[in-house]
Amino acid sequence: MQEGVAVSGGQVSVEGPKGRLSLRPHADVQVKWDEGAKAVVCSIDEQRPDAEELYAQWGTTRALIASMVEGVTKGYEKKMEVVGVGWTAAVQGKNLKLVVGYANPILMPIPEGVTVTVEKQFVTITGADKQKVGQFASQMRAQRKPEPYNGKGVKYVDEVIKKKQGKQFGAGATGA
Repeated sequence: MQEGVAVSGGQVSVEGPKGRLSLRPHADVQVKWDEGAKAVVCSIDEQRPDAEELYAQWGTTRALIASMVEGVTKGYEKKMEVVGVGWTAAVQGKNLKLVVGYANPILMPIPEGVTVTVEKQFVTITGADKQKVGQFASQMRAQRKPEPYNGKGVKYVDEVIKKKQGKQFGAGATGA
């Protein structure tokens, strides 16, 4: 797992069975490979007067590197569901085609490094880059957000849509 990590020239590269990712960390965060511990070590200059603010950059860099390592070893996955009568999703070449109640189908280009598979109304988005997988899932959901009255739309599989009660006709109408 760790033999695919390289730190050189301010660039961190991680390589594994699911792909290769690289990151250029913040200029104030030093990233080094510790051969004894077989781990990537992030550090900041704690003597600087703005060291409190640098802790945020340190934590972000550490989390991004950890996400990269997990992505190239296990990968990331988002499952989406297209809910609606006659609404479909299909992969056409390098595009995802959504038919979600508009006059024309929506073609979404699939980003490099992301794989999309469709089984009936379920769409599975996988890839090594957590940001790309999440961004594509978010853009797909934004094409037709689930609405609270009928529950139709593009949603995450584990997302719960709170249904609202529609208008009541004739319940309290009085003749004048």
